[in-house]
Amino acid sequence: MKTVQLKKIGNGKFEYLTEKIELNNPLVLVFGNRYMLEDKSIYQEVKDLFNDGHFVFGSTSGDITSESVDDESITITAVEFEKSNFIIKTANVLNTDVNSYETGKKIIEQLPIEGLKYVFVLSEGSFINGSQLTKGMNAATEDNLVITGALCGDAARFEKTVSSYNENPKEGELVAIGLYGETLEVTFGTNGGWTPFGPERVVTKSENNILYELDGKPALDLYKRYLGEKSNELPSAALLYPLKVKSSDERKSIVRTILNIDEEENSMILAGDILKESKVQLMMTNVDSIVNAAEVGAIQALDLRDKKPELAILVSCIGRKLVLDQRVEEEIEEVMEVVGEGTTICGFYSYGEIAPFDGEMNCQLHNQTMAITLISE
Repeated sequence: MKTVQLKKIGNGKFEYLTEKIELNNPLVLVFGNRYMLEDKSIYQEVKDLFNDGHFVFGSTSGDITSESVDDESITITAVEFEKSNFIIKTANVLNTDVNSYETGKKIIEQLPIEGLKYVFVLSEGSFINGSQLTKGMNAATEDNLVITGALCGDAARFEKTVSSYNENPKEGELVAIGLYGETLEVTFGTNGGWTPFGPERVVTKSENNILYELDGKPALDLYKRYLGEKSNELPSAALLYPLKVKSSDERKSIVRTILNIDEEENSMILAGDILKESKVQLMMTNVDSIVNAAEVGAIQALDLRDKKPELAILVSCIGRKLVLDQRVEEEIEEVMEVVGEGTTICGFYSYGEIAPFDGEMNCQLHNQTMAITLISE
């Protein structure tokens, strides 16, 4: 595996972060600021750098390299696979009644199954139901395929996200990258670092990813009471106080971010489904807990491996970034220390992280989590 990384800050030009080498038929991951990716010339600008590349674009809430975490930037990570190959498929849900489950199922089914080892999914992040998306993707596998990925981001604006394959980024797009190869080794790890507090409450009214009532009372009223003065800063303040959701039919609890609120309905819109009769608790964290969790996730991913990783894809949550603030690079540094020198680091801050739980194969939608995927040939 050979890799090249470049970065463009603001209105500047792309500068090489690594040695400039020629790559043959590379997979070119282009992660960055949504406004910058909406520039009409961006696809051609990147294509001029890697003429025979396959270009996957995704907007972020901050892009990640081993050098830094940047907001007003675009980062290119170009990868030449020497023993493996890849196939890329897309779907768009902008002009349809969005059935997130069917969208997830169909995009995985587009990939030829023979020899398929791993899929990285980059999804639009502003209106898809991420938990239904992952359930659909799982339905297209036989529990023998690792799927990780992310919902694209838009800083902390939550206006819209853009992504694409071999064209200018656009709304509503999903991209699935299937990797094939006998020697390919892919491992993953996830960890959050959030602590529940306050009473456990039961979901008494919900519909898909909309939470209406807890313990028979309007969910938004209860949430505002906990936030106090911070409730004036909703919905952004909700990123600092996600919900721990424990479903009666699922073995493990999962963290759910509140993406928006509906004052008229007195409800909260979550990043994924919240089932009736689920038990929920508010959660909180601090910088040290988040940084330590990133280290634990990296150790999980590394412990499963036989070979040293050559590429690490890090997907972390916008909510974690808001907590970390000026110390945001510390969680990246912890991962780098675990995986060691010589591993190319790329990734971004997202609206939702896609990966299985530790020890499982079915992918899940996570929030407020660091999801680490380690790849080697």
